[in-house]
Amino acid sequence: MNSSRRDFIRKATATGAAIIAAPAVFGSEELAKRRRSAEPVVPFKLKYAPSLGMFREHAGTDPVDNIKFCYDQGFRAMFDNGFPKRPVDEQDKIANEMQKLGMLLGPYVLYADFSVTSFVLNKPEVREMLINKMKEGVEVVKRTGAKWALMVPGRYDEKLHRDFQTANVIDNLRYCCEIAEPEGLTIVLEPLNTLRNHPGLFLTGIPQAYSICRAVNSTSCKIVNDIYHQQITEGNLIPNIEAAWDEIAAFHCGDNPGRNEPYTGEINFKNVFKYIYSRKYEGVICMEHGKSLKGKEGELKLLEAYREADSFEV
Repeated sequence: MNSSRRDFIRKATATGAAIIAAPAVFGSEELAKRRRSAEPVVPFKLKYAPSLGMFREHAGTDPVDNIKFCYDQGFRAMFDNGFPKRPVDEQDKIANEMQKLGMLLGPYVLYADFSVTSFVLNKPEVREMLINKMKEGVEVVKRTGAKWALMVPGRYDEKLHRDFQTANVIDNLRYCCEIAEPEGLTIVLEPLNTLRNHPGLFLTGIPQAYSICRAVNSTSCKIVNDIYHQQITEGNLIPNIEAAWDEIAAFHCGDNPGRNEPYTGEINFKNVFKYIYSRKYEGVICMEHGKSLKGKEGELKLLEAYREADSFEV
């Protein structure tokens, strides 16, 4: 790491604490020792959420060590797309550590099959599958308190008019919400871009997702606005966030092109985050992207990018 980057990281924290530099893998005892010896880092203004394992070069592979490391760097949220697939005891450890530290766990993926038509169809077998998925999500909520479940409505049906498909998506989501709402589980629908990553999907834009959530009319049906996907699909990021605000429950982010950390592409993250902060947003912004550099240097560059993006004036 060059001297200018070291200087930036020191200046980005009011306490002047440096980023923890540790071996690629070390045990919980060593991590705790390093944490006790370091001055606290000023928390970020917003709840940016690294994925579990995003800082494995510094924190190792243990999920709890990763959570502690991220907390020490000022993060107050995490996300894990594959959370429901982890062993139950590991889910419990993750949830307990995050609750102890007062951190939020962002949306996990409950259903996202990009290969089939599903939500767009009015078929009993589709409805049964979705209801069973919702029951799985409810069990995760009861056990861990993880209350946001991400769902992707699947592929567009070339043989069925789009308006009929929209009506079917709304009806299927209403069935899902009948199970989710009493248990405090919130479905977050993710519109995805079809130009680069996911051709053929039904749900692509924020206005489209907004109209569906309004029609479903449930506190358990909201949007996860992925800034990376929406920069590709439609741009107009801040006005669309503003227009859909009442139906947005979470954000994903990544720069475009490349889908890496802020300031590796074209998005003005400082302005986007400043607007989100101005709305007194208390939810998560999942860092669903890669790193432009490998190894420890890439992890430090990522931290530097988020400190810069979070340095907007309030």
